Amino acid sequence: MRVLLADDQTLVRSAFAMLVDSARDMAVVGQAGTGREAVELARTTRADLVVMDIRMPDLDGIEATRRIAADEDLAGVRVLVLTTYDTDEHVVEALRAGASGFLVKDTRPAELLDAIRTVAAGEALLSPGPTARLIARALRAPEALATGQAPPRLDRLSDRERQVLALVARGLTNTEIADTLRLSPLTAKTHVSRIMGKLSARDRAQLVILAYESGLVIPGGGIGG
Repeated sequence: MRVLLADDQTLVRSAFAMLVDSARDMAVVGQAGTGREAVELARTTRADLVVMDIRMPDLDGIEATRRIAADEDLAGVRVLVLTTYDTDEHVVEALRAGASGFLVKDTRPAELLDAIRTVAAGEALLSPGPTARLIARALRAPEALATGQAPPRLDRLSDRERQVLALVARGLTNTEIADTLRLSPLTAKTHVSRIMGKLSARDRAQLVILAYESGLVIPGGGIGG
């Protein structure tokens, strides 16, 4: 697994690099100190995943993530956003830009490695508690919904698919969704894949945003109509 590290603090990058290189299934292929450098290195190193700090000079992590996600040549590159606090409202912008998940910087070393594996495998890293609070607060303000894009057409989804999407938005895994709805894990996974196709979503992280923006899940924890 080829990992690119993007953080403006040299000591932080060095510490992360030592940790990643200590794992047998991954290796650091580049280190970037600015967002612009992260985009350039993503193109030249052919990294599988970018660990991206939000606050960086020259080009911040959000815009860097957006450029990576928009580049067809980097379609397979995943972005794991790092934030100082799990209440950083910029994380919502990063998820909209194309990040597949986020992690707080003070997480334990083993959790960072697990997070890299999870995101690189195509799953979204969304912790139910922090994610729900973060997105609910960010979308509570009317201006947060003024993105210039129409909400997704949820009438494309069956009733069961709406149920599944609401649970995805709360951060549940396929196994947890299966347990909640009394389905097999494979059936839950199939539902999620079909929902992503119908809503043209990149990954589960984008499904979370779409569920809130469409009104299916109401900021504060309820389910809309």
